[in-house]
Amino acid sequence: MWWRHIDELLRNKKISLKELAIKSNVNYETIRSYKYRGYEPSFKNMCKIADALGVSLDELRGDKKCNH
Repeated sequence: MWWRHIDELLRNKKISLKELAIKSNVNYETIRSYKYRGYEPSFKNMCKIADALGVSLDELRGDKKCNH
């Protein structure tokens, strides 16, 4: 479920999964496993993905309750 929000961010920023892997320094197959197999990323990889997308961890999770 959390991946839907990342998909939206990727579409809005026009970033492919491969580009996300390069920008985040997270293995491409690992990123694919998050999207297609529903695997949960480690905290470290979540931080890398958030940084690569230029968003906070709360934004990455799609947390609407956070008003920072």
